[in-house]
Amino acid sequence: MAARAPVGYTYDDLLRFPEDNTRREVIGGELFVSPSPSWRHQEVLKVLGVELHLYARQEGGVVVFAPLDTWFTHADIVQPDALSVTREQLDRLDAPLERPIKVVPALLAEVSSPSTRRRDLTQKRDLYERFGVPEYWFVDLDADRVEAYRLSDGRYPAPVLLGRGETLTAAALPGLALAVGELLGAEA
Repeated sequence: MAARAPVGYTYDDLLRFPEDNTRREVIGGELFVSPSPSWRHQEVLKVLGVELHLYARQEGGVVVFAPLDTWFTHADIVQPDALSVTREQLDRLDAPLERPIKVVPALLAEVSSPSTRRRDLTQKRDLYERFGVPEYWFVDLDADRVEAYRLSDGRYPAPVLLGRGETLTAAALPGLALAVGELLGAEA
């Protein structure tokens, strides 16, 4: 079966936009523009970032945050809230830490926002599954939990749901352990 040509927007189109810190993503050739996230979103992302950074510092690899283009195809470029690339993945890159990142990350994380929630749980989740992202975390601020999607036989089965008092781990990042309550912050 021949691959169909991308329709609509591509990475070349993204490059034509000004560098104005506006989050622009293309999924299946469709352009998505998102407003800036909430204060709580940023606080949760900060805690997640610190934990992932400390892990990468000890084990090797790198953690980056949006806005940074992550390339899957010419018509599928997203800006996950956080992504982790292992030391082994960095060693395989021709130009590490360049824009866009052209490697399937070991871990991708999205923190819920009203404007992106549906896309994060459908189009992005499907994209990550299709390209074999080993683990995808959706930090659901409304439900006060983390949904951990873990690739099994090329698919994401139902997510592991983790709440306060539980510990979040990732098979692709052995030894990483995050207290979900600390990640979510003070109870609302």
